[in-house]
Amino acid sequence: MQRIYEPLDLLEAEMLLGMLASEGVAAHLTGGHLLGAVGELPVSGLLGLLVENDQAEHARGLIAAYNAAQPLPGDEPDSFSGILLC
Repeated sequence: MQRIYEPLDLLEAEMLLGMLASEGVAAHLTGGHLLGAVGELPVSGLLGLLVENDQAEHARGLIAAYNAAQPLPGDEPDSFSGILLC
């Protein structure tokens, strides 16, 4: 198995696991159980996505495409001003 990607957080990890699974790539998350100890451990590098060696390049390509994706134009409502108001 190869570690192909380090997600920023558990949400990104779960989204990528789902995306890879939908493309037929079996991936495993490592380090998810360590998130409760963040105060004691280094902040980065805890999470990792692992895939079988023969699927590593395909999975890296899928993740690169996912990260490069842009929203489709026209998905915003007509009242969207371009500024997020909270």
